[in-house]
Amino acid sequence: MTVRWDDLSPAEITVLETVFWSSGISRSELAEQSGFSRSKANMATAALIERGMLDETGPQVSSGGRRPETLLLSASMGVLAAIDLGASSVDVALVAPDMSVLAHHTEAIEIAAGPGVVLSRVKDILRDLRKRCNVRAEKVISIGVGVPGPVEFDSGLLVAPPIMPGWEGFSIREYLRDEYASPVFIDNDVNVMAMGELWRLHRKLPNFLVVKVGTGIGCGIVCNRMIYRGSNGSAGDVGHICVDPAGERCHCGNQGCVEIMAAGPAIARQGTEAAKAGKSPQLAQVLATNGVITPEDVGQASRGGDVAANAIIKLSGKLIGQMLATVVNFFNPSHIFIAGGISHIGPMFLAAIRQSIYQRSLPLSTRHLEILYAPLGDRAGVIGCAAMALQETMRVRGVLPGGQP
Repeated sequence: MTVRWDDLSPAEITVLETVFWSSGISRSELAEQSGFSRSKANMATAALIERGMLDETGPQVSSGGRRPETLLLSASMGVLAAIDLGASSVDVALVAPDMSVLAHHTEAIEIAAGPGVVLSRVKDILRDLRKRCNVRAEKVISIGVGVPGPVEFDSGLLVAPPIMPGWEGFSIREYLRDEYASPVFIDNDVNVMAMGELWRLHRKLPNFLVVKVGTGIGCGIVCNRMIYRGSNGSAGDVGHICVDPAGERCHCGNQGCVEIMAAGPAIARQGTEAAKAGKSPQLAQVLATNGVITPEDVGQASRGGDVAANAIIKLSGKLIGQMLATVVNFFNPSHIFIAGGISHIGPMFLAAIRQSIYQRSLPLSTRHLEILYAPLGDRAGVIGCAAMALQETMRVRGVLPGGQP
């Protein structure tokens, strides 16, 4: 059975969204959270169960009397395709409507190879995952894509992406549409990570940040329980905040951006310099053996007590914290979740970020601020892509972006 979205009533859409954000809810809780009367909530719920969009999945713990049934989005609706593109990797998953991952594949690929190479491989991976799960293309409800560059959300087009040559103006939607008659939604990769954490939290935290540190540095902003993208989709592009006016020239053309000074390539570059200058025997041995030094090598040396590696990681955390202190003073979030491939480079990294933020922020801004690793970790991207895809499909009622039915 193919799910019909276009004839759902506003009440039915509200019930679906409430169940989605709760990740399991009773009928009485549904009525309370949706603001509906019990009879109106029950009527919409019954209609959605009949349509195959909601399931009653078993009794909850009783608080007295009959145990209430748990409502969940039905697996019979279909699956969501989640495509999380990074600078040097691709993460693809099929995800159930309740956000459980059904099949998943990740591999190294260079985003700079261009949309033809990268998306052709993505299509192949999706076919393999569908075959593994015995899912036909028409059972894909919608597709969510995260990309490492600025996106105009309504059109789904990248705008002057600095590390994605050949992608500007390329329609990912059109490329996927010849195989999938599903709506496709594209957003910046760190925005989809923030969406993943927002879903995990069931929207209980209204204002928080997700900061991704990898090849670049970006920030997903959750404001009033919604992803804040700004007027043109570039909100959160914190990687180009200046932390040293006399610093190195960034690929954006400016000097001293935190991205060029403290992200993964900077850590690897500084590790290489320390090895060549004789400041780190451990990194020198790695360089002699492998010919290159990665950020992970610097992290391993730091955990082994290497003084030069410790200094590199402390400086990276200090500069990122310096940048974030400005954001904290401006936005006043309750939480900052640190994510991305560099986030677990060593225990000193998070400590240096915290110290720099607390040192440079106003006391009122940090009075209740928590700074910690993103709990979803490596899954944040694909969960966020899937959550974005389903949320936006409910919002547009299954109409393809651009108004095509």
